[in-house]
Amino acid sequence: MDTKSPVLFRFKQFHVEQTNATMKINTDGVLLGALADHPSPNRILDIGSGTGVIAMMMAQRFPHAIIDAVEKDELAAQLSDKNFKNSIFFNRIRAHCTLFQEFAPPALYDLIVSNPPFFLNALQNPDKRKSIARHTDASFYRELIQKAWSWLNDGGQLQLVLPPVISTSVREYADKLTDFHPAKAIHIKSFESEDAFRQIICLRKGERMQPNEDTIFTIYKERGIYSNAYKELLKPFFVNF
Repeated sequence: MDTKSPVLFRFKQFHVEQTNATMKINTDGVLLGALADHPSPNRILDIGSGTGVIAMMMAQRFPHAIIDAVEKDELAAQLSDKNFKNSIFFNRIRAHCTLFQEFAPPALYDLIVSNPPFFLNALQNPDKRKSIARHTDASFYRELIQKAWSWLNDGGQLQLVLPPVISTSVREYADKLTDFHPAKAIHIKSFESEDAFRQIICLRKGERMQPNEDTIFTIYKERGIYSNAYKELLKPFFVNF
């Protein structure tokens, strides 16, 4: 019998168990959970939910939203389901263990978020489950965009965190669809003097509108010291802020 204590990451309003998780809580996920935005979503879908941290951050930020979380890895889906049931949001979040391509949504969504695998053309990780979680190809993104478009209400948004080179391709592909258009991007930097290493992009379904101006978000003021923007953004979530 496994007698190890659970690996917990404690937030102010919930905690996330990460025992045996293929992809533990990381900066990309918490930034998407804190920065993905919508005026007032009634239904939210998290694709590739992992431990469920993004879904629970969405639940905290949008207290009236119903949230579905899709995860193809059985152990990860069980873990996220456990985390949801142990949270104060248990009656508003549901875990689904399935490929997103095979998911049958109960209703259309106002907001879809995803921290997807983005290691295109990367070497496969020798750990099979980590490799599956991290490795993907261009067809994955085409399917993700097409499914998200079909699952969104008119005016609904898909928001993804991606490396800039993949973000450019995803935005271009989405823009080829009749009414799925880039709306804005947040360029995430480690330090002000460095180039962005991630982008959070927003794709909007519906009539083309003038995109919002892109913004820049910097994580560190200097090495080992978080920026004021980072601390303020995550203050509602992190116990040490």
